[in-house]
Amino acid sequence: MELKYLGKPFNQAIDELDPFPARAGLSLVTMTSDELTSVCPMTEVPDYYTASIQFVPDQYCIESKSLKLYLQHFRNEQIFAEDLVVVIRDKVIETIHPKYCKVTLIQKSRGGIVIETVSAWGQAPVNL
Repeated sequence: MELKYLGKPFNQAIDELDPFPARAGLSLVTMTSDELTSVCPMTEVPDYYTASIQFVPDQYCIESKSLKLYLQHFRNEQIFAEDLVVVIRDKVIETIHPKYCKVTLIQKSRGGIVIETVSAWGQAPVNL
């Protein structure tokens, strides 16, 4: 399986994730980024997030450069945090078909309020 983005001069936002084979014995992957932004659909003000993606791989993992480029494609997207968390979760499930996936978004304070949204799919491992 050839990776599309890693090691290649590609710095534009993308709307896909690049999978690679998971090694046997890998039980949990957590990927975190504080570089996710989108736009509030009501006020058109930017929202800034820390995103955490946890998954129990079945056959595939997500390559991190593709994740960074995928998250960048939301920069001009008008979307609520409660919707964005589900969109990201669904993309992970569609791409790598994990045994379990949990996406958490923490929206940085705006108006003194921090919003945390969570979307999970599958059976959570006992040790989580």
